[in-house]
Amino acid sequence: MDDNTDSRRIPTVRLKPKAEARAIRHGFPWVYADELVTDRRTQGLAPGTLAVLEDGERRPLGLVTVNPKSKIIARMLDRDPEAVVDEDWFRARLARALALRERLFDAPFYRLVHAEADGLPGVVIDRFGAVAVVQPNAAWAEAHLPALVAALVAVTGVATVVKNGQGRARGLEGLAEEMAVVHGPAPEGPVAVAMNGATYMADVMGGQKTGLFFDQRPNQSFAARLARGGRVLDVFSHVGGFALAALAGGAEGALAVDASAAALDLAKAGAGASGMGDRFATRQGDAFEVLEALGAEGARFDLVICDPPAFAPAKPALEAGLRAYERIARLAAPLVAPGGYLVLCSCSHAADLQAFRNASARGIGRGGRRGQIIHTGFAGPDHPVLPQLAESSYLKALAFRLDG
Repeated sequence: MDDNTDSRRIPTVRLKPKAEARAIRHGFPWVYADELVTDRRTQGLAPGTLAVLEDGERRPLGLVTVNPKSKIIARMLDRDPEAVVDEDWFRARLARALALRERLFDAPFYRLVHAEADGLPGVVIDRFGAVAVVQPNAAWAEAHLPALVAALVAVTGVATVVKNGQGRARGLEGLAEEMAVVHGPAPEGPVAVAMNGATYMADVMGGQKTGLFFDQRPNQSFAARLARGGRVLDVFSHVGGFALAALAGGAEGALAVDASAAALDLAKAGAGASGMGDRFATRQGDAFEVLEALGAEGARFDLVICDPPAFAPAKPALEAGLRAYERIARLAAPLVAPGGYLVLCSCSHAADLQAFRNASARGIGRGGRRGQIIHTGFAGPDHPVLPQLAESSYLKALAFRLDG
């Protein structure tokens, strides 16, 4: 047994007397730096160290992972302070996560683990059939990656596990960026994913995040119902997210816009594999510039979708992010044909639904249009939300029917 997983040897950390232990007992998974006694011993703990968390009266609250360099200094791993984090522990967490996904989906293409909401803080696992992509975005997960991967293979039977060690979160944890195949043979190319009646191509080794965004699946399905017989514009399309679903739903044609030529090539491949290549077109470029150009050209679409990256990933960026969402709506609204539909999305943690809705409505108004909200969407059920943690609910999608 590793020393750092032995509950008899691991250190203890303690909440300050005035810290609110009740929130932790009721399921809140984080401890902030100003809530913990940070003496020299605690400050000296290596990022990712496991420790027993106690309240101000030295009563144990559970097993946590500690990172003295982070504002979130401790994250709850197990309510049992005697828990041992080993392969069996990971197997139990993964089996519970898998049971939910197998009930929800007929095919093994989904987010298998959604970090805190699935009891694995900082860990994201997306499954693409026989391939799983793991993002160990926290120091504790990096340290226990061999046990996690062994448990993942045992529970799911996947043949290949890819470690995607890239992104902002790892930098905050002091972790280096790394892409590697950590189990099985490397994928020979993009993985074909059947979703919403279309075939998507996921580049699990070189694409954005894990190669495909499963979170928008239900919103893409809804948008496809609005697309029947119409002309569709999908901005920030990535590998064809909304566009391919719209074509599968009966759209007359779709134009996908993205800054990445590689992503659009995958979108074209997906359209071809779906038998819809003749109705699919792409336009590479900066989304704001393309929206302005399409407006100048007098282009009109029956359905316009804008699904940008996180403009407000954290609170300091909130005001600038909301201005960006407003600008997107202002540029997109005039492109919608009379009586057509506009779908606006945000994956920003810091921008809550009301703030995003208000920014979108202002932008539509500044674009000379008015509209009614006909649908509010969120991430799919393979992206569960921890009720105590607002940050686990990040995706918002608003569908507007604009005036005639």
